[in-house]
Amino acid sequence: MLEMMNAQNGDDAPLVKDSTEATFMQDVVEASKEVPVIVDFWAPWCGPCKTLGPALEQAVEAAGGKVRMVKINIDENQQIAAQLRVQSIPTVYAFVDGQPIDGFQGAVPPSEIAAFVDRVSKEGGDGGLADAIAAAEEMLEAGEAADAAQTFAAIIEADTTLAAAYAGLARAQLALEDIDQAEAVLNGVPAEVSNAPELEAVHAQIELAKQAADAGPVAELRAAVEADADDHQARFDLAVALNAAEDTQGAVDELLELFRRDREWNDGAAKAQLLTIFEALQPQDPVALNGRRKLGSMILV
Repeated sequence: MLEMMNAQNGDDAPLVKDSTEATFMQDVVEASKEVPVIVDFWAPWCGPCKTLGPALEQAVEAAGGKVRMVKINIDENQQIAAQLRVQSIPTVYAFVDGQPIDGFQGAVPPSEIAAFVDRVSKEGGDGGLADAIAAAEEMLEAGEAADAAQTFAAIIEADTTLAAAYAGLARAQLALEDIDQAEAVLNGVPAEVSNAPELEAVHAQIELAKQAADAGPVAELRAAVEADADDHQARFDLAVALNAAEDTQGAVDELLELFRRDREWNDGAAKAQLLTIFEALQPQDPVALNGRRKLGSMILV
């Protein structure tokens, strides 16, 4: 582990450190309010992690205290990994002001690692773009999708490498019921940030929005399932309709039941649909957390 001190901030915090679920809030969320924090999710058995980790540490060291790095062993910290949708490793997130703002999955060349660290290090003094993203998110949450879309678009004009801004703009377009435009936003994401985890969530949301456009009547589909509990297509369609009606829990329950009855039906469609729903939800959403746990238990049976 690197033991260099953060000279820029004049404190004794190491540039690179290991962390756990118990100290994640302090090491990442709170620390990122002072200086950007890069989080490396890894495991001892992961071959690419053994290459990426040291390269990332070297780039962080070279940044001279403008950014810190925290390493999370997913074998020992499975809950925080699940909450942040870490489905494969290595996965890297960058936190600023307590929020993930960028990231990537898989091994990448040293040049991309250096560019990523350089990009993140500038977030500590980004001319207010992090605050602008937070303001746009508040607009979107308040139902002001058009204003949020304009703000996210302006942020992208100022910095074309902010994955969080592209994700926000795409979600704003979905809120405006413009699926085509949401897809166009994602298609315009630069290659260097196209694998950011927050963009994966938007891809899932777009897929669910497309399904919602073709969803059947909930009452009719529920009646079909009640008439024949082994009508798997009707149960799957009912789950799609429930999710379209914003009854996410009901959709997850039906898909879990379908998985229990026949996990291989339609090439594992129930599991695939569950994972799409989980990906579209916030990492800490109880529906996603409980659903993942139940699915995992059923898989092990």
